[in-house]
Amino acid sequence: MKSKALIELLSDGQVHSGAALAEKLGVSRTAIWKQIRRAMEEGADIATIRGRGYQLVSRVDLLDRVAVLDGIAPGREKELALTVLDEVDSTNAEVVRQITAGTQGIPVVMADCQTSGRGRRGRVWQSPRGENLYLSMGLTFHGGFGVLDGLSLVLGVAVANALERLGVPEVGLKWPNDIFLPDGKLGGILVELQGELEEGVVQVIAGIGLNVHMSRADGVDQPWSSLARVCPETDWSRNQIASAIIDAVLDAVPLFSDVGFADFRFASPPVTNTSDRLCLP
Repeated sequence: MKSKALIELLSDGQVHSGAALAEKLGVSRTAIWKQIRRAMEEGADIATIRGRGYQLVSRVDLLDRVAVLDGIAPGREKELALTVLDEVDSTNAEVVRQITAGTQGIPVVMADCQTSGRGRRGRVWQSPRGENLYLSMGLTFHGGFGVLDGLSLVLGVAVANALERLGVPEVGLKWPNDIFLPDGKLGGILVELQGELEEGVVQVIAGIGLNVHMSRADGVDQPWSSLARVCPETDWSRNQIASAIIDAVLDAVPLFSDVGFADFRFASPPVTNTSDRLCLP
């Protein structure tokens, strides 16, 4: 969110005058008014109280790099090169740029909004600001493309397990890359590859998109769901969900590399679904 600093000041739920906000942010009151308008256009529920100032009515789920790192398994943060962006064309594309630039560690990119989010076969991935999770990881494999058979489903199992550990019920997978709840599609995984076809190092860019707070989806041509719709009483942040997914993926990938997909299905914790909702090859 472009007005993140303003939202952070308002996040205590108290009424703040325009003058006080302007002083804390080092800008004019006119600039504060413009930021308030922008934040409201981006979906923030801010009340304007005449003669007193502004109040954030409902919590805004801000992305926070420190919170994500604090939520993953101890010591694992040293393995990651985590980038949290306000806006990007595509988190997958940003991971590619970081790999090309020689980023040290496992590149992980999150963004509040994607302007050119992609699904399979060039489809547009709806990426409204502040509502969902857009997360991509760069994963390295050895042995050429042939060692990657089943990887998309392995990543799906990892995401489903992470969600079920958080308490999301009835998470299902649909070949090759969809994550479902009983009332519709919750998210998807886009796997893109760079490297040598027969042997050698392969870079996998794994993009994970999940509907978290999404309340509408203009242009989506299939039933869809969101975590907020299915679990309205929960208070998960996007940061918590991201931490759980990063941990689950980093647990799954070494196991998949060691045993392959055929044995991974038996070595990995199962996804608790009926057989018609867990569609494995």
